[in-house]
Amino acid sequence: MIVRVWRGYAARSNPSAYPEHFRGAVLPALRGIAGFRGASLLRRDRADEIEFMVLTRWESMDAIRAFAGEDPEQAVVEPAAVAALIRFDGRVHHYTVVEEGAGPG
Repeated sequence: MIVRVWRGYAARSNPSAYPEHFRGAVLPALRGIAGFRGASLLRRDRADEIEFMVLTRWESMDAIRAFAGEDPEQAVVEPAAVAALIRFDGRVHHYTVVEEGAGPG
C-alpha cells in the first residue's frame, strides 16, 4: 500500500470550509477510483493558522496516476479547496507502507 501525503493551511477564522469540502467532494470522488483504499483528514491548530494533513491510501502508483495524472507528485487541488485555504503544498509525498499494526481489542 502507498500513502499519499498533502498539506493545506486555513485561516483560523475559517476552520470548517476545507473539512466540509473534503467530506462533500473529495471523499466521494476518491471512492470512485479503482485502487483507492481510504483517507484521513488530520487537523493541527497553530498560532496563526490551521494545518490540515490529508493522508490517502492507495493500492499502487498506477491507482495514484489514475487520480493525479502522469505526474503523481503534483497536488490535485480543486477550486473549492483553493478558496477554503490560505496556502497549500503544490507537491505531495508518497510513502510505501512497510508495516501496520492495531492496538488491542
